[in-house]
Amino acid sequence: MDDRHRGQCVKHAGPEALNALEPMLGSLRRLDRLKENKRSVFYRKSRAFLHFHEDPAGLYCDVRLDPADDFERFRVTTDDERTDLLNKVEALLRESPL
Repeated sequence: MDDRHRGQCVKHAGPEALNALEPMLGSLRRLDRLKENKRSVFYRKSRAFLHFHEDPAGLYCDVRLDPADDFERFRVTTDDERTDLLNKVEALLRESPL
């Protein structure tokens, strides 16, 4: 499945990519303010919050860190990149009452 994001054609992460991201997905599932409506698509309340893409350059996560803004894209190909993003998401959920 292709999607448009800021003028770029991107592919939602497929099963193989999601399998590689499973440890990160597990960490996200443990965050009580997020709900996974479909594998790897997380919502905060009723609004889409986080989902994943893949392309030849690697794996990416689109996250709505500011509820008033559009998604921001973060590379999550390496363990360090995944940890950094998880830390950002956890901090946002701690700080934001929404």
